[in-house]
This record gives sequence, C-alpha cells and structure tokens, in this order.
Amino acid sequence: MKKNYYVWLFCALLLSGSEAWAQQKRSLTHEDYDGWESIGGSTLTKDGRWMGYQISPQEGDGRLEIVASGDLQKRYVMPRVKNWSFSAAGGFAVGKIEAEKDSIRMLKLRKKKEMPKDSLFILNLATGNAEKLPLVKSFSMPEENAEWLAILFEKEPAKTDPADSTKKLKTPKTDGTRLELRDLKSGTKKEFERVLSYGFTKQGDQFYYVQDKADTLKNTGLYLVDLKSGAEKAIDTEKTGYFGVNFSEEGSFLTYLTTLDSAKAKKPYYSLYLYEVKKGQLNKVADEKSPGLMASGRLDKASAPYFSKDEKRLHFGVLEDYKTFAYEEDTTILDEDRVKLDIWGWQDAEIQPMQLRNARREANKTFLAGYSIKDKRLYQIGEGELNSVAASRNATHPFGIATDDSPYRRSYSWDIQIGRDVYLVNLETGAKTLIGKNMSGVPQLSPTGNFAAWYDSRDSAWYGYEVKTGTIRALTKDLDVAFYNELHDSPSLPGSYGSGGWAEKDGGFIVYDKYDMWLLDPSGRQAPVNITKGEGRQKMLTFRRLSIEKEEEGFSMKTPMYLSAFHETKKDNGFYRLDAAKKASPQEILMSPHRYVGFAKAEEAEVYTVRRSTYQEFPNIYLTDANLQRMEQVTDANPWQTGIKWGSVELVDYVANDGSPLQGLLFKPEDFDANKKYPMMVYFYERNSDGLHSYRSPAPSASTVNIPYFVSNDYLVFVPDIKYELGLPGPSAFNCIIPGVQTVAAKGFVDTDNMAIQGQSWGGYQVAYLITQTNMFKAAGSGAPVVNMTSAYGGIRWGTGMSRMFQYEQTQSRIGGTLWEKPLYYIENSPLFYMDRVNTPVLIMHNDEDGAVLGTKESKCLWP
Repeated sequence: MKKNYYVWLFCALLLSGSEAWAQQKRSLTHEDYDGWESIGGSTLTKDGRWMGYQISPQEGDGRLEIVASGDLQKRYVMPRVKNWSFSAAGGFAVGKIEAEKDSIRMLKLRKKKEMPKDSLFILNLATGNAEKLPLVKSFSMPEENAEWLAILFEKEPAKTDPADSTKKLKTPKTDGTRLELRDLKSGTKKEFERVLSYGFTKQGDQFYYVQDKADTLKNTGLYLVDLKSGAEKAIDTEKTGYFGVNFSEEGSFLTYLTTLDSAKAKKPYYSLYLYEVKKGQLNKVADEKSPGLMASGRLDKASAPYFSKDEKRLHFGVLEDYKTFAYEEDTTILDEDRVKLDIWGWQDAEIQPMQLRNARREANKTFLAGYSIKDKRLYQIGEGELNSVAASRNATHPFGIATDDSPYRRSYSWDIQIGRDVYLVNLETGAKTLIGKNMSGVPQLSPTGNFAAWYDSRDSAWYGYEVKTGTIRALTKDLDVAFYNELHDSPSLPGSYGSGGWAEKDGGFIVYDKYDMWLLDPSGRQAPVNITKGEGRQKMLTFRRLSIEKEEEGFSMKTPMYLSAFHETKKDNGFYRLDAAKKASPQEILMSPHRYVGFAKAEEAEVYTVRRSTYQEFPNIYLTDANLQRMEQVTDANPWQTGIKWGSVELVDYVANDGSPLQGLLFKPEDFDANKKYPMMVYFYERNSDGLHSYRSPAPSASTVNIPYFVSNDYLVFVPDIKYELGLPGPSAFNCIIPGVQTVAAKGFVDTDNMAIQGQSWGGYQVAYLITQTNMFKAAGSGAPVVNMTSAYGGIRWGTGMSRMFQYEQTQSRIGGTLWEKPLYYIENSPLFYMDRVNTPVLIMHNDEDGAVLGTKESKCLWP
C-alpha cells in the first residue's frame, strides 16, 4: 500500500511538473521574427562522409554547419558563411565569410563608403583545422579529381614610404589583384599578380588566369598553367581584355573573346579565339567581318562562348551591329534641345509599356552561332526572329529547338497562350527543320536526339516527333484518361501534370495524369503503358518519379525508381519504389502524416538525406537509408519553439453552396478547449489544403495572415479552398468561403462575434467582394485589392508592361471575355458598385511600386 502511494505521488508530481512546464510556454511576439531560422539546401560530399548546410535567421548572421554522416556528434560550425563548397575529393570545405551585419549597418549609418571585405576559410575535414584568410574577392575549385584551390584577393591598401610614413608609395595602375594557387593536399602555393579572372578545367589538370595591365597594355595577357608539371605558358598578350574564357569538357581546348579597342571605346568590337592545349596552337576563329555569320553582326562580349560536350563545336553569341543615327551623333545640338519621341502604333507586336520595359533586352538580343572545330567552319544558328534556341550543353546529339512567336505576338495582351513556330535546329550546320507552326507546346528532345515530345494544351494530349522522318504522332489522344489539370478553373487552356523525363536509349518518355505515371513510346510502335498500374487513381495517390542521381543520358528502366506519393484527401506524403522492368506494382516504402522534400543521395555512396515537416515540426534534415527506415535527425533549427505555444492544424471537410465537396485547414491554439469560444481569422488564396503538413515560419508579411502568430495568441485561423466558376470569381468566393466558415462556426467553439477576414492581392479582391455580400465579419483586411474591374481591365501591370486584359479574359480574374462581350460580369464582380452595402470596418493596404496592382484610381481606397 505504501509502495502504491509512492508511485501515485511520483505520477502526481510528474503531471504537475508537466502542467507547470506547459504553463511556462509563452505566445509568439513580433520580436521573435528576426531570429527565426531557415535551412538552405544541404550538400553531400561524393563519398557521403560529410554533409553541409546553412542556417540563416530572417535578420542577422547565419552559419554553416558541416556534419560527419557516420558520427552526428562530429560537426564544425563556421559563422557568416555566404558561398561555400566541398573540394572534389571531399577532404576540405572552403567558403567566404562576410562581415557581421550589425557592423555593416553601423558603418552605413555613419555614411562610411568603405565596407569590410570578405574573408575565406579553408577547413580540413579530417583534422578540423581551419585557416582563415582576409580580404578575399573570390575562390574556385575544380569539379573533379584534384584538390586545388584558387584564391583571388581584394586590392591591398597602398603601402607607405619606409622613409616617410606620411607618403604612400606609387604603384602601377591596375585593376588586377593577387591570386594564390594552392594544392590543398600538399600545401604548396604559387602566387600571380594583377589577376582579373581565372578558372580550372573540369578535371583540375589545367588552370588559366588573365593578367591586367600595369600602366601599359604591354603586360596584359592570358596564361595557362599545367597543374601536373607546373609549366606556365602565355597564350595571348597585349590585348585590351580577355573575356568569357572557357575550357572544353575534357580540357582539350580553351576559348575566349578579346579586343584591341580601347577600354574607353563606346562601340568596341571583339574577336573569338580558340586554343588547342596539346598542340599549343592559337587560332582566331571569328570577328564581325567573318563570312558565315549574320550580316551586320558583331560578337557579343556578354555571351560567354562554350563547347559542345563532345568537343566538336564551339558556340557563341552574335549581336546586331551598332546603329548610328546622324541626329544622335550631331554634337552641335544641346541636350535640352534634343527631341525624344515614342510613337505608338496598333500594328506593333507589343504595346508601348512592354516595349519600354523590354527595350534593353531587345537592344542586346543575342543570336546563337557555331564553329565546327574539325572543319574550321563558321555558321549562324539564330537569326531574324528566330533568336530563341534551346540546346542542352550536356547533350551528346547535335540538335536544339528554336522557337519564333513573332507572328502571334500582337495577341499577347489578351492571349498569353499564343502559339509559336517551332524548329529543329542542327547545331553542327545551323540548318533548321520546321516541326510545326502555331504550336502550343515546346518539344523536349530525347538524350539521343532521335525523338522529341511535348504537351499540346489545345487538345490536352502528348505528342511525339521522330527526327529522322519528321513524323508527328499523337501519343495519348485515344486514351480514356485526362492528362490536363482536372482542377483547372480559369478561362485559359489547362496545362498538363508534367513529365518524368526520358528513359535512356529512347526507352520511352514518362508523363503524368492526376495520379498515375505513363510510359510513352515516341516511335508509336508500343502502346502507352500505365506503369503504376492505375493504383494511384484507385488509392487516390499522386505518384511522381524522383530523380536523385545524375541522368545526363536519361534514366534506366532496369533500375527500380523512387516515386513520391501524396494522398489526395488525407494529405499523407511519402515514397514508393517501382520496378518497371518487372512490370510490378509500386511498393510502399514510407507513408506518414508529414511533408517530405529534398530527398537526395551522395553521388558515390549509399548515403541519403531528406527533409520532413508538419505544421508543428520544422523541416529539419534527416540522414536515412535506401529504404527510408532509419531517420537520424541532423539539424535542430529553432529549438526554442518548444517553449512557445504553437498549436495544431486539422482538415475540415465541408460542402460549398453548389454542393461541391471542399476542404479547408483549421489551425487551433495550443491546449485547445472545445468548451471555450475563440476569435477566428479567415484567410484564403485559391487552394491551400494540400499544405496541411507544411511548416509555417512566423514572419512579418505584406498583408497576408501570419498564421503562427495568431494561433500562438489564442486565435483560430481557417483557410478554406476555393473552386471557381468561370465568369463568377466573386460569387465563387462567397460560395466556397462562407459555407466553410459556417461549418467551423457550427462546431461551437468559435466566437462568432469576433471573426475577421483577410486576403492579399487576388485574395484582397475577394475580401472586398465578400464584405459587400455579408456582415458576418467584425473586421476585414484587404491587401492590394482591385475593386473596379471595368477600369482595371485596361490598366497596365507595370512590372511587365503588359495590359491587364489577359488577366480578366484568360487567367486569375476569370471573367472569360472582353469588357464589351461581358460588361455585366465585370460590373457584378466589382465590389465598387456595391459599396453602399458595406458595414464592416476594413483596413486597406497598397504599395505604389507594386508591379501587379498599383495604388491607382482603379484600386485605391474608395471606401468610406
């Protein structure tokens, strides 16, 4: 009996202690935001022995943490790191350290012009020894094999005369600075002076550097260093500058642009050179006078030349030649007397605000050109309106895709889904083959270059193109399944669910429906195969292929693939494995009420990482295995959250006024008591219920709801989904939001006299509409709303220069017609015309530099 008493007493004390701890939890305050941490993407060494990641507060100095995957207690912490990387062999970590943000802020407040320069750390991962170097401008390491490091330092302060400390020694005028080349393994170093730029071959066996002038151009030059022998060689000297220096894939060649024109020349011309490393041979490849290139063209300094992966071709950019106008060149005219005129014309491809916004881009439009190294032949690829050429630099085939939307560009103000003429481009010759005119999709080439595939939004089907024959095949048109977004609810054409990439050796192309994965044969010989066996649709799981390894030549169908899985209604998330070669069904690996992101694998080891979150659990990084059965937490961001009242979230199922089933997110305060009455905030933007397990960091916002702050301070927050009917964006909001609010209120724990509503931008418009239809909210917050669709229709989105017409006719505003075709729809959906009904106090926020919704006459505060 006495023993039982002690047990009871211990339990009572434990419970009372727990209650006391719970009572010690505090609510979030606005002072918490600055220190709230986020984690940048993690990086594994190739052998998987080390992992690094950056943790940064919203304001203040962050840190780099490096952890041994085999011993999580072994970790190194470096403060204020902004750029870093592991060495190729994984023996070192190197990065830049910036000055403390508080120090920089104080210097700026004191109007100081000189800011502290960055430092560099070199961390030996085996010993933990860290070396720090001051005044570092940049650093670089090769991608593979070698453990070399190049460090470019900032300009050093002028030295004083030893004989007279008040005088500074005269030094040669140069923009170059000291560069140190270091072998991280042996510790050997070599220094170079007056360096402007530098770089390694991918393999780390060769190194170049560009040396700047010192009072005269006679000592400028481009130099090559053999890192195995240490031999150094001048490639080119005494030029004004060397730009876009680049090695080929295997380091056989080096290319660059240079000029003899003065550095002050307003219209300089550049020449392209090619250096063959093994032979030591330098050749001038092209300049503005070279035959084979665009007439009246010049080489583009800003477009760095690059090689094809097989080292057979060199590609570079060509600009239109400088244009000279006598009026502009006339030095007898004063600036105040010069006339500037913009002429608007209906026949222009773009409206004037777009032209002005895009003027610089158009003036610097670059056209791709090529050079056959074996044949020593130049050829133009892009030209005229065909300046957009997509070509993978990792491809082993000689093809690219070029597009031209100029015949349809004039319609862009009201039809943002204009077509484009699409061409197959031979990157070895510049020859172009028309694939199709006025196409709605852009083909994606297979790794072999034998096929291409794309989604056509006009008939919601996937198509294939055979390069050899020029044959186009409809690959999914006859399948009784939708490949378009089934939840699409705007007047535009619905997009696809995307694709999962090409299998190697043209083994097929994976595309998605809402739930499942299909393997398409672009040749048309094999019928499409649902490789997930329809289990996605049957189980309401969305399957998507995960790419966790390098797949430059496509993925292997012989190797089991990882799939992400998401349950449509439960919102559970996880992973499956699919052995498509055995025609097996997807096998579950892990499913749980979490959100998983960032699943990754070390390049040369079976070491995996993943990030996992819930509303309550920050998305920390976990080490795991191939089956995701072992979960070792690596990071612990925001550990102080355990002392803060955080709350919880749950799904709410409800029915819209039109009978449609919908879901919403209900966030509840910590220690929620169903017998109490809580004030409730209502927030919305399109659909959000899929984010049930997303973590939400407390942060200041423009005019969205800071959910953790409200919940921590004993508010309910409800976030309903919205399903739109075309032409009725305002009534649709009412149809979906109000029944959701009523469903939650009917549970009995909502203080219905203290409910508020808030939305931003599109959500702000809907807030403005809703308070003209109901008085159920005590207050409203409407951020950047448009209250008059009739005047907003012809407005300009100054961020892009586009007319707002497309927004109403095709996209988010969802009217589905012009102001003249559907005038009543514009009026009926505009809150302005029902302002006399508003009794709800409302707070409105606008920003004059909002590129989408300016605080102009159609959207400023018009309410009493």
